Amino acid sequence: MLKYEIIYQSLLQKIQSGDFPAGAKLPSIRGLSHQYICSKSTIISALKRLEEQHIIYSIPKSGYYVVEHQVFEEPTSTEGVDFATSSPTWHAFPYKDFQQCINKAIDTYQEELFRYGTPKGLSLLIIEAKKLLESYQVFTKPEQIFITSGVQQALAILSMMPFPNNGSTILVEQPSYHLYMDMLKTYGIRAIGIQRTAQGIDLKQLEKIFNEEEIKFFYTMPRFHNPLGTSYSKKDKEAILQLAYKYNVYIIEDDYLADFEYNTKNDPLFAEDIKEQVIYLKSFSKIMFPGLRIGLAVLPPPILSTFQKFRMTIDIDSSMISQAALYLYIKSGMFEHNKLKVSSIYHKRAQILHQSLQNHLANYESSSEIVMHGHILLPRQVNMKLFIRYLYEQRVYLDSVESNYLANFHKKRVLKLNVSNVENHRVEEGVKKIASALKKEITISFNYLM
Repeated sequence: MLKYEIIYQSLLQKIQSGDFPAGAKLPSIRGLSHQYICSKSTIISALKRLEEQHIIYSIPKSGYYVVEHQVFEEPTSTEGVDFATSSPTWHAFPYKDFQQCINKAIDTYQEELFRYGTPKGLSLLIIEAKKLLESYQVFTKPEQIFITSGVQQALAILSMMPFPNNGSTILVEQPSYHLYMDMLKTYGIRAIGIQRTAQGIDLKQLEKIFNEEEIKFFYTMPRFHNPLGTSYSKKDKEAILQLAYKYNVYIIEDDYLADFEYNTKNDPLFAEDIKEQVIYLKSFSKIMFPGLRIGLAVLPPPILSTFQKFRMTIDIDSSMISQAALYLYIKSGMFEHNKLKVSSIYHKRAQILHQSLQNHLANYESSSEIVMHGHILLPRQVNMKLFIRYLYEQRVYLDSVESNYLANFHKKRVLKLNVSNVENHRVEEGVKKIASALKKEITISFNYLM
């Protein structure tokens, strides 16, 4: 090993161990050359390598300083079974690969990073996004793709802007994505619901609503519905599209779990749309990490200009650093490579959840899909709040479904089960405890407070 590499490793170890904490100034080049008994040029080579890796930075005529540099360790096992947390397991994502892309983005696209942004997003990312979308069977033109600050921003814009069909009411499945339900309530946007179960939705009821109400768009998650974990059949998707055409209703397809689809024949609704009435939304929050805050929106031509106008008034652009890093991450092939790794981790958990529900809760309505979240429908006599509290004391953590409903819609006794943050060997353990508690449901509901 060369001398400068030995010095580099020594300094790196001292930084990682905390001998040189974040913000600390390193000894001078002269001081280090005396310490390691070498030339100044050897010290400079070691420091340059640390600087290239963004571990230290230099200030002219002052010296070298340590950047915040924390070495992450995989969390240790917890005692409880957390079915409530829906955010992905952070250590499943190869963050070091993406960190390299962030560093490269800063070095390569310095000029772009100092601009306010672009009307639709970083053009290089849009080109790569077009190719990525094609792998999901979403074929579109670059001018129809917008980069947004997550799917949430796209939903906010679409909910507030006018549509060509002059609709005034939004139709949403019930239950549905809790943050979108919160947004509709917060801004007082007129919305009505249609019940969705493990069997899907009532198509006759859907047509009745389309016919009687001035529906602007129908917000739906055709596959891996949140929170139910169910998917529409091909026949149902075709029927929904035909009704949308008949009554001139737009459809917003939230395909946030597209990366976890193992059935190559299960295409998104967008793939069957021949009249450009489907708006396709894609998130990276599950396959990467929620803090990335980048989403893709594929829009029909009639609403492009309106969407762009509303978007500019809300936010000039999403983070240019994140966009440039994501571009490099996709372009380099890292996204596709790591997507397979990450999705396989969650697919294994999904299989365990599916089999555990079959083994221990087969008599309760649940999703037949193999996905990292699902549900069971509780009997009427079970007091949901007391049931969740009882299981909490058994260290099985569950979340209420109330936030997934509109305020005025009848709430079903849906128990959400998410294994995003549950270790494989704990999944069945948690399901067994739920099954055991349900056998005692009368005692839990009637005698719990006694």
